[in-house]
Amino acid sequence: MESMKNIYKEEIFETLFENAFHCFVVVDDQGIVTCMNNTYCDFLEVEKSVVLGMHVTDVIENTRMHIVVKTGVEEIADLQYIRNNHMIANRIPVRSNGKIVGAVGTVLFRDTKEWMKMNSHIKDLLLELEHYRNQMKNKHGAIYSLHDIVGSSPELNEIKNKIKKISPGDVSVLLRGESGTGKELFAHSIHQLSERNMKPFVKVNCAAIPEHLLESELFGYKDGAFTGAKRGGKLGKFQLANGGTIFLDEIGDMPLSAQVKILRVLQEGEVEAVGAVEPEKVDVRIIAATNQPLEQLITEQQFREDLFYRINVVQIQIPSLRERVEDLRVLSKFILHKVTKRTGKRVINIDPAVLDRFSEYKWPGNIRELENVLESAVHLTSSETIRLEDLPDHIQPVYTLKQKGTLKEILETAEKQTIERILKKVDGDKQKATKLLGIGKSNLYEKIRKYELQ
Repeated sequence: MESMKNIYKEEIFETLFENAFHCFVVVDDQGIVTCMNNTYCDFLEVEKSVVLGMHVTDVIENTRMHIVVKTGVEEIADLQYIRNNHMIANRIPVRSNGKIVGAVGTVLFRDTKEWMKMNSHIKDLLLELEHYRNQMKNKHGAIYSLHDIVGSSPELNEIKNKIKKISPGDVSVLLRGESGTGKELFAHSIHQLSERNMKPFVKVNCAAIPEHLLESELFGYKDGAFTGAKRGGKLGKFQLANGGTIFLDEIGDMPLSAQVKILRVLQEGEVEAVGAVEPEKVDVRIIAATNQPLEQLITEQQFREDLFYRINVVQIQIPSLRERVEDLRVLSKFILHKVTKRTGKRVINIDPAVLDRFSEYKWPGNIRELENVLESAVHLTSSETIRLEDLPDHIQPVYTLKQKGTLKEILETAEKQTIERILKKVDGDKQKATKLLGIGKSNLYEKIRKYELQ
């Protein structure tokens, strides 16, 4: 009975091995070919009876099977050139009782046409996937993911890893950081990586809604709840986010009356619309964000302590741009590409001096300010490269005046530096320079000769 089972297994193995569409080869611990299926033999145009017992290097061009046997390290999706074609090969060592006894090799694509066909199919699937993703974004509100957060500094990578850990659960998250650091992008990313990603993502800017409307905006109202109420009532943000995620941006600006009701959502999982007789159940995950010191607001009795501890289950501190200077270069180029794509203006480079200046600047407005600066520079530049003179005035480097010398010498140094900078800004157009400097043309020419600027 046991021998029949073994014969049956051998027949299954032989059927799979010989009739597989892909190429298979097996070598022993010396690199000698012990098995090669018909597909591989046909591809190599060799006789199976001849190659069995030969060293694999004498059979397969550019093979590494013998190396895998020696090193014991598998090689997956390795590009191998053979018979004027590229192939994608897998080589896996075979172990028995802890010792390497051989290796198995497979070829996934036997020629470039086969690879191109598969590659085309994959591209088509990716385009289809992107189409459906865009539809889901429009429907559910979350348009960003972790891949949209550009940078690889240790500080940013640590936050990304933390987000990957906490996203799958329903735990409340508090995002803290200065204005313009991209807190909303992180909120979107948490939703996209959560089990709620197919459900709505609803953003509420607590600072933008008037206090007398905030409660009805958050929790909705019933028909006839107040004068001017929409017939049939209106769903609030929490009802719209049911099953998904609600992002409470600038939660530090929320009035105390609304804070009480949000606390009820967290504790009881229910909201009460304005004019409603009974509360209704909702299932939402709360992500809150603030750039304010909530602890100080609690001391000043402007923020509820019990709500703070409810939303502060997991706290993520988003670093400012000046805290991750190493991300500035790649972030600047990413934003430049985005701005030029939106504006249609061909600006493809950033002068190294500009990037150096960016590294020196403190960026109080963070990434939002960086994007505004680059957009301004794209519109101001007359070339394909953003230069120092294209930057807004507040970003311009501060020129160091000559510290020693008479008052006349110090003023002359400042005058020379100013004229030199303006001439660069207008690409040497003296007519434009005179307007910016507020001096006559003859006066400008005289100073250019005096300071030997041309």
